[in-house]
Amino acid sequence: MKTAPPSGFEIRGVIEGFYGNPGTRLHRLELIEFIAARGMNTFVYAPKDDPLVRRAWREPYRGDDLDRLTELIDCCRRHGVELVYCVSPGLSIQYSGDGDLEALAAKLSSVAALGVRRCGLLLDDIPPELQHGADRAMFGTLAEAHAHLIRRVFERLEDGSSLVVCPTVYWGRGDEPYLAAIGEAIDPRVELFWTGRAICAATLDLADARTFARTTGRDPTYWDNYPVNDVAMSFELHIGPYRGRDPRLWEASRGVIANGMELFEASKIAFATIADYLRDPEGYEPEASWQRALRDVAGDSEFEAFAIFADNVRSSCLSAEDAPRVTHAIEAFAFAFDRGDGMAAAADLTAEADRLLGAAEQLLRGSVGNSALIEECRPWIEAFELGARALARVADLAAAGCLERDARAEVMPYLARLRQARVRVFGDALDMFLSDLTDTHVRPGRMIALGGGTL
Repeated sequence: MKTAPPSGFEIRGVIEGFYGNPGTRLHRLELIEFIAARGMNTFVYAPKDDPLVRRAWREPYRGDDLDRLTELIDCCRRHGVELVYCVSPGLSIQYSGDGDLEALAAKLSSVAALGVRRCGLLLDDIPPELQHGADRAMFGTLAEAHAHLIRRVFERLEDGSSLVVCPTVYWGRGDEPYLAAIGEAIDPRVELFWTGRAICAATLDLADARTFARTTGRDPTYWDNYPVNDVAMSFELHIGPYRGRDPRLWEASRGVIANGMELFEASKIAFATIADYLRDPEGYEPEASWQRALRDVAGDSEFEAFAIFADNVRSSCLSAEDAPRVTHAIEAFAFAFDRGDGMAAAADLTAEADRLLGAAEQLLRGSVGNSALIEECRPWIEAFELGARALARVADLAAAGCLERDARAEVMPYLARLRQARVRVFGDALDMFLSDLTDTHVRPGRMIALGGGTL
């Protein structure tokens, strides 16, 4: 049986692999120091919108680009973090012939000359069919072409170098024919990235890892798409704790690299909890780790206020729970109000709204230690404050005995502005609550039944 390394998973790290503006030079250097201090040992450089990685992959590093890459390599070396440099040629490469192969080998060789010993070949998010006529004539399937490319690239690596590949089929059950064909045709020393059952997987299970290993002949290295929030997820703020990962996943995987958000400061919160899991997967406690991470990143001065805010932006692929305390407050209000106890319902909801408003005031207009974090989260914090004001107004109307009469006119503007903000705060709970209040055919208390499992 595989024995757990003393420090958890063999590979513990993060990847800059999101769509959007690549990180800045200073962000990356700070991030390397941050993850190293928390026991992570790997940084994968693979920003989707860095032209020299993807669109212009054939071009060599020169000038400022070369200086930044050299500085990043040196920073990783100083902090004991292995840099994995990735290139993503799949949008344009011709697999047959030697021209593009030599260009790819030259690119990786130039980076190896800077001290990089671990390279990544990314074949994700590309057309599922061969594009060049010469390729279609030479290869029967995309898997054949990819196996050919992987073998030839691996043969050309510098002595002492290693290769990790992200296949085109990088999520699913782990028994896909493409994966079987790739695994059988390439050197067993080549690693394969895998995201799990989905691109953004709710769970990573030991059984699935073993299925992947049987199919490909090697344990997966998980490219975990959390806390990334690019493309269709950009309205969510993924700062909740790491969840849904099997405590024994280390038995059948090489490790995990976590894909961050374009929001570098905010990503650190999830990264800190991921580092805790990777270091001690069987002893990991998500909520305790999260509280430490919030204090660690937000700072002591705004920890309490930021924790209140963060509790209301939990929504992600890892969590079906939206805003537990506010959801409970809404349920209690609806129950009491429907039974004619409007004053008690109003008092409790007012107390909760005041708590939220106090946190928003501190974060938006108070003195904060990590101002960069607040600026990244500002659209969500402003919507959080607006939602708190909506709850306060509902409570005022209930206390005055005019909620049913005036709800539509008084509450609708809040609901409209929250939707216009186009960020996810309070999950579905607040939107459904306010929607029901503004529906002239629905009494406030009936939202418990109408909300189903969410309310």
